[in-house]
Amino acid sequence: MSSLTAEALDLLCSLIAIPRTSRNETAAADCLAAHLDRLHLRPRREANNLWCVAEGYDAGRPTLLLCAHIDTVRPSDAWSRHPFTPVLEDDCLYGLGSNDDGASLVSLLQAYRVLSGRPQSYNLIFLASAEEEVSGRDGIERVLPLLPPISVALVGEPTGMQPAVAEKGLMVLDVTAHGRAGHAARDEGDNALYRALDDIQWLRTYRFPQSSPLLGPVKMTTTIIQAGTQHNVVPDRCTFTVDVRSNECYSNRQIYDTVCAHLAGEVHARSFRLNSSSIPPAHPLVQAALRLGPTVDGLPRTPYGSPTLSDQALLPCPSLKMGPGQSARSHTADEFVRPSEIHAAIEDYIALLDGLKL
Repeated sequence: MSSLTAEALDLLCSLIAIPRTSRNETAAADCLAAHLDRLHLRPRREANNLWCVAEGYDAGRPTLLLCAHIDTVRPSDAWSRHPFTPVLEDDCLYGLGSNDDGASLVSLLQAYRVLSGRPQSYNLIFLASAEEEVSGRDGIERVLPLLPPISVALVGEPTGMQPAVAEKGLMVLDVTAHGRAGHAARDEGDNALYRALDDIQWLRTYRFPQSSPLLGPVKMTTTIIQAGTQHNVVPDRCTFTVDVRSNECYSNRQIYDTVCAHLAGEVHARSFRLNSSSIPPAHPLVQAALRLGPTVDGLPRTPYGSPTLSDQALLPCPSLKMGPGQSARSHTADEFVRPSEIHAAIEDYIALLDGLKL
């Protein structure tokens, strides 16, 4: 194991030991800030976001952003281990946030340390963002106005170091169906739950005409439903929530307008800002990723579209998502990452970016 990998694992273990669920990352940000100070990287901070700008910044050059997030989801009750106790066992480092997104965070940091010490044709920035798991406004969206203009970003997320060149967007809809209360024993009232079921059936069966070659069709999933106060009262109100994953063929606003035109209930979108994102396949960053050769698992690098959301959705520039670990381990009980994956990621990031021409 290289010294870079050993240091990365030490930092990751320190972060795992600190609960850092979204909007509660202060202690973890303090820990990371102290670590960056010890490395003389001169971190800057806004809320719980931390970033470093490599020496020699030149406004006349393109700027590359390396980005990963500090926060985690809440641990589920299904954990058989303590989620905040890092345990290394059989080449697996267990702990909440080990895979998502600690492995990418520490790997990108080590790559930044190496790359910032070598002459590059681009400016380099490392960003550890907050509130990514909830797309919070005190996360990357808060810090972007404080950064220099970004030409392209490399977003660290668990992709098995495969290049995700596109990512689905997200829109959450809250729908309210209205009826009229009545006694369940008599043929009276207007059941709001039944009205909601008609709308849910449309959402379940409707297919938007345009499908993406990389991201597939728009996906709409009803995930929460609430109605009624007691068994013998016909409900006069039913609310349900819809998770919408958009492709690049439609903006979230276009999808919203289509839904509103077909549903009888009142539709409210929590936000339109998390649209689908992508990077052109011919971009130098993508082409450099494809030249890396097989992953640590021996698989060829293959561009693909990711169904999961990341900070990419809020970046105003082309971005590539690529990082150690596997997306299937994210948000699961007994989450883990392999130290060998972190070691390979550090080497891959350095090989990918050292001498890159943007």
